[in-house]
Amino acid sequence: MKTILIIAGSDPSAGAGIQQDLKVATLLGAYGLTVVTALTVQNTMGVQAVQPVAPEVVAAQLDSLLADIKIDAVKVGMLANPRVVRAVAERLGQAKIPLVVVDPVLAASDGSPLLDKAGIAVLKEELLPLTTLLTPNLIEAGSLIGRPLASPEDMENAARELSCLGPGAVLVKGGHLPGTPVDVLWDGRNCYYLPGERLQQPHTHGTGCALAAALATLLAQGQALPEAVNQARELIAEAIRYGLPLGQGKGPINTLAPFARERDRYRVLQTLAGAADRLRMAEVDRLIPEVQSNLGYSTIFPRGPQDVAAFPGRILKTAKGVFIPLPSAFGASRHIAAVILTAQQVFPAVRAAMNIRFFEDVERLAPLLHLTVASFDRRQEPPEIKAREGGTLTWGVAQVLRPDEPPPDLIYDRGDWGKEPMIRVLGTDPLNVVEKVLAINQAWQG
Repeated sequence: MKTILIIAGSDPSAGAGIQQDLKVATLLGAYGLTVVTALTVQNTMGVQAVQPVAPEVVAAQLDSLLADIKIDAVKVGMLANPRVVRAVAERLGQAKIPLVVVDPVLAASDGSPLLDKAGIAVLKEELLPLTTLLTPNLIEAGSLIGRPLASPEDMENAARELSCLGPGAVLVKGGHLPGTPVDVLWDGRNCYYLPGERLQQPHTHGTGCALAAALATLLAQGQALPEAVNQARELIAEAIRYGLPLGQGKGPINTLAPFARERDRYRVLQTLAGAADRLRMAEVDRLIPEVQSNLGYSTIFPRGPQDVAAFPGRILKTAKGVFIPLPSAFGASRHIAAVILTAQQVFPAVRAAMNIRFFEDVERLAPLLHLTVASFDRRQEPPEIKAREGGTLTWGVAQVLRPDEPPPDLIYDRGDWGKEPMIRVLGTDPLNVVEKVLAINQAWQG
């Protein structure tokens, strides 16, 4: 296990600083150690106060760790003032650690200054010559070179200029530019333009800290620079996509999301297997439509249909009852995935669905079973959506979801030319869905 020394400020909301860095290092399989440079008073609404740690205390923390533990990589974040910058640079210079990633935290995301001009000067003169990889955002890079950046070409020029101050490589992050975001990586010989996706997510606190911590960890684990940058950027994109709505302001990114999803895959398949056994034992074959049924379940934080499991051979109606020929697998049903993923955009807890035969009594029967019901009309579907394969269910389910109301248990449509009428049963998990199906089967007199 590689050791990552994190030198940064403390964020009590744990969205950034040493708290976020420790999470990232741990999730990526490294052991994080910390040297605290400042205590901040902040929450999701912003930074209210900063109390730098005395430089001699910062130096003592470094001396203690460096005298005892072999350090594989260092991640440097907030340094608070010139004296702290100098103390860190002196100790790292003496230790001769081969891998140092510096995230030049000059201001908080709300604009609050975290390092003054004198501190920036010391950083450039004493710390950057020791830096393996520098990771400024657009504004920080502009502050370091003394002029604003307005284009990817400006970012490339800034990266080259900053590398002349000592860093072996520079990654300038372009998220503050309008349009499609582009990061620019200069590795000392080649320049790479790395486009990304503009995610319309409000909870982005801690992105810079997490990216630099991920890069320090991945590089310490032996990854080449381009590979480490790509993997770290992918991790942060996922963390932004599933940002956490904590507090009343800008919440933190969710660095756990991709790891939680992968961990969840086995449990999803096991739960579907249990639900399938319940269906086999029950006499629900009369609820199986002509096109047959399927039952799907998504992982937590799904990226798309590839993270929704269902039964490849569907759930079949036979003379001997329900028959499920194959075990569940991910990506097995685009239709069920469309229902679940569309519902999750409004109700994240809805992670399972099953399609069953339509019957006329559904509106009357549902309230008796304490189930809510909604419907859409395929005849009202826009032609451009109807022409797109798989677009109908996404459109139809979206029509009936109301954020200010609980999610419906049942969504039905009466079909269209060549399309069988259908009911979709929604729930939090497959067993929850199956229990609703069994209740309908017992109550329906058709």
